[in-house]
Amino acid sequence: MMTALRLNLSPLREPLGFIKVLEWLAAIFAFGSCGAYVGRTVVSVLCSEGKNETLSATFSYPFRLSQVPLVSSNTTLCNRTVAETHLVGDSSSSVEFFVAIGVLAFLYCMAALLIYLGYMHVYRDSDFGPILDFLMTIVFAFFWLVCSSAWARGLQSVKDATGTEGIRSTLALCQEGGVVCEVTEFAPTRSLNVSVVFGYLNVIIWAGNAWFAYKETRWHAQKNSAQHGAGRGPVPAPI
Repeated sequence: MMTALRLNLSPLREPLGFIKVLEWLAAIFAFGSCGAYVGRTVVSVLCSEGKNETLSATFSYPFRLSQVPLVSSNTTLCNRTVAETHLVGDSSSSVEFFVAIGVLAFLYCMAALLIYLGYMHVYRDSDFGPILDFLMTIVFAFFWLVCSSAWARGLQSVKDATGTEGIRSTLALCQEGGVVCEVTEFAPTRSLNVSVVFGYLNVIIWAGNAWFAYKETRWHAQKNSAQHGAGRGPVPAPI
């Protein structure tokens, strides 16, 4: 049967298949480097009496900081009763969008590789497969750009909220005279920075792959045929 599985690894040596493997790996690094994140910020509070207090806040994906307690209810700090205080901000929508695009891209790459390696004869004998592949590549390139930009802004919000200035503006005690608040242990954000880098890397890879996907469509074949026909010029009439 023409639609039977024919395992052929040669597409992996072609740009169409090789880039799809790169997209698959880049998607894993993108959503994997932020989806399992857990960070801890430690704040030192220097009281006017010379006494030191220590606060900590542990936050994780999906970064709903407004639900993360910095000070428990009715806690005494610097001889003052401080009300329950949470961190400020919520970056869940941007990071969940980012992870969702990463997972969908990961799944699409697996499906595309299955087609390339087992059903390339069907893929190239039809118009539907190459055109769908080209359109999906364009769509993913666009969504990678959107979600990476959104997550980059969301990550900056996380850094601002858990930095010294963010903590000082959040905790009312830090705004009182004689009280100094300083973040002494910042939550590491290296893996989160990596996720943003891989997000934008995915934009480049998917945009570049669009050309190779386009070459498989009938649109490219028709364009080449028209150019070759125009290049030959009119056939001279017989004498």
